Amino acid sequence: MIPWGMFPFNDQIKKMTEQMNNGDVHSYVQEMMKKLVPSPMETTQNPFNTERTQSQPSSQTDFQVNVFETFDDVFVRISLPADVSLENMKIFHTSNQAIVENMQEKGSRKVITLPCLVKKKGATAQVKDGILEIKIPKSDDFQFTEISISEKY
Repeated sequence: MIPWGMFPFNDQIKKMTEQMNNGDVHSYVQEMMKKLVPSPMETTQNPFNTERTQSQPSSQTDFQVNVFETFDDVFVRISLPADVSLENMKIFHTSNQAIVENMQEKGSRKVITLPCLVKKKGATAQVKDGILEIKIPKSDDFQFTEISISEKY
């Protein structure tokens, strides 16, 4: 049986709503909306960002890593230091990580975790205005297997 006397329309709730300050409720709702809805500046910086953005602060202050995904691809953008040598730099990726070697000095390695699984082939990298952009196609392999349920007595 449903306890109708405990439903949210009883006298206690009525008294509580009368005591609430409208300004507090308004400021709370505005604060939550700012957290949920990106500002126009954030959307213009990444116009193709359809799902989520992840910014990874690096251990060194010379470059910043920005990872985001679109419907089809995962993008990794790294702001490069001025003294970087592209001839020595090597880029690799696994199904869930991008690896950049020899960016600052020989033997250095930066591992970047990707937000989803990616394909083995089809990745591209280019440098423009001091930013290395790596584009990796997303994997659309959604294999799943049914698991049978057994009952034990």
